[in-house]
Amino acid sequence: MADDKTNRDFRDRDRVSADEDYEVEYFAKKVGLTAQQVRELIKKHGNDRATLEREAKALQTR
Repeated sequence: MADDKTNRDFRDRDRVSADEDYEVEYFAKKVGLTAQQVRELIKKHGNDRATLEREAKALQTR
């Protein structure tokens, strides 16, 4: 079932869904990583946006 973009609430803002290509691609562009790197971060650290941003920044500094 597709994500209903008109039905938004607080739960949708602090997570990045690995199942939704547009969310992964947007986040990847925002943090300067590839979509595959973002999916690997989600797999390793979960889908919390703040955690992913912190880990993406750490990955870029390596």
